[in-house]
Amino acid sequence: MPEPDSASEDQFLVFGQPQIGQDEIDEVVDSLRKAWLGTGPKVSRFETEFARYKGIDSAHVAAVNSCTAALHISMLAAGIKPGDEVVTTPMTFCATVNAIAHAGATPVLADIDPVTMNIDPAQIAQRITPRTRGIVPVHFAGLPCDMGSIMSAADAHGLRVIEDCAHAIETELDGVKAGTFGDFGCFSFYATKNVTTGEGGMILAKDTDDIERAKMLSLHGMTKDAWKRFSDAGHIHYFVVECGFKYNMMDLQAAIGIHQLARVEQSWNRRREIWGRYQEAFADLPVTLPAEPKAGSRHGYHLYTLQIDQKRTGISRDAFLDAMIKRRIGVGVHYLSIAKHPYYQQRFGWRAEDYPNAWKIGQETVSVPLSPKLSDEDVERVTRNVRGILRHDGGS
Repeated sequence: MPEPDSASEDQFLVFGQPQIGQDEIDEVVDSLRKAWLGTGPKVSRFETEFARYKGIDSAHVAAVNSCTAALHISMLAAGIKPGDEVVTTPMTFCATVNAIAHAGATPVLADIDPVTMNIDPAQIAQRITPRTRGIVPVHFAGLPCDMGSIMSAADAHGLRVIEDCAHAIETELDGVKAGTFGDFGCFSFYATKNVTTGEGGMILAKDTDDIERAKMLSLHGMTKDAWKRFSDAGHIHYFVVECGFKYNMMDLQAAIGIHQLARVEQSWNRRREIWGRYQEAFADLPVTLPAEPKAGSRHGYHLYTLQIDQKRTGISRDAFLDAMIKRRIGVGVHYLSIAKHPYYQQRFGWRAEDYPNAWKIGQETVSVPLSPKLSDEDVERVTRNVRGILRHDGGS
């Protein structure tokens, strides 16, 4: 296998590195100087601005410390209880199924569409039982799920829908924004996400009672706006009305998110440009490229995934990962089928082969860098090395 090109190849190209500007830095410093570090006015501002971006009233959003927290609280606010079943996808991060399990319910997997990598509505229909109480679709890589079919199934069976929008801040389908189809939408602001706060999440809920319960659960089960007890408005007594969690977002996190969100469209346009350059550069390679967004939909362009089929390429996915790391280019795997992980096999009796589309893609998928921080030279370096590995002797 040929060695990496020498020019500009010594510096490791970090996968998913966020683009942090001076505005974020100044806002964090402002929080430090004002010494208001925990949940406070900047969290409230971030909630308001995120709600505005999603076209909803700010009374329907709640900022939390992760998308995992958002999913867990949404399960509880949706009334998901022990003994219930919730249908979701095997092509997701463990947080999706963990949140279901933390609510005491049983996650039930429905296989994915092999082209979109999103949950297959026909498979959902086959998994619904008298114990089913919810559906958690995941908009994989930023490509919207078939929400029309999913919502129809939910309506027919009286099920709650909690959208996992960790990849889908900018995603839309037929003019409707991801996170606003179902009863709840859960977003991630992890370090690699399209809008980052380092760690962080957001809940959207259609029903104001649901979002009020979510807010209460996110801060120990205390009554509304308990954080204001330390403000200059005068002491506010709080009461604990439920056994909640410590899931609130800090002003230090929101300080970053405010300016990340202000640049969300600019960043989306840059990722779309890079995504398109990859599609063109890899079109003649013996790999499966990600699906193009359908007419009427808007892709979030969170991940760019290639499928490395060893029979076609002469190289395994894992050998390809090693070859990219050798060239000092960070890569990711999104994801091994969730049914491959030992814990879930032991607890729920899952077998990876029962979800053949997710199993196959999980063995072949690799994500290459896709970030607005990438320079044109970085993008060219990625494309040159991907092509170099796949055009030669399989990386051996």
